[in-house]
Amino acid sequence: MKEEEIKNLAVTALEDMKAVNLVVLDVRGKSSVTDFMIIVSGTSDRHVKAMANNVAVELKKAGVKPLGVEGDKVGEWVLVDLADVIVHIMLPDVRDFYQLEKLWEAGSIDEIAELRPNSQS
Repeated sequence: MKEEEIKNLAVTALEDMKAVNLVVLDVRGKSSVTDFMIIVSGTSDRHVKAMANNVAVELKKAGVKPLGVEGDKVGEWVLVDLADVIVHIMLPDVRDFYQLEKLWEAGSIDEIAELRPNSQS
């Protein structure tokens, strides 16, 4: 299954669970790890866990097994790794703190590393 299809299935699974502030970032050319990042907020730790579970279940039905699910025990930030698509489901305060959207909008990984003090090239 192509990454666009995986992305669309994940977005649908999140929307079905009333995801809040869903953002899809195209990080092709910025990341060697994945092509798309989906970032979404949940209203509670239970909502975050339920959305992550729904993404995993719906993708498995389509024949895509997640490589891993991290953070589902606590539910503040759950990451569902679908290889070419990574889904970040977070509580609003955690999302505000880490600001992943701003990190990936800043430029490539190399450009971000150059902005860090004491970075060695």
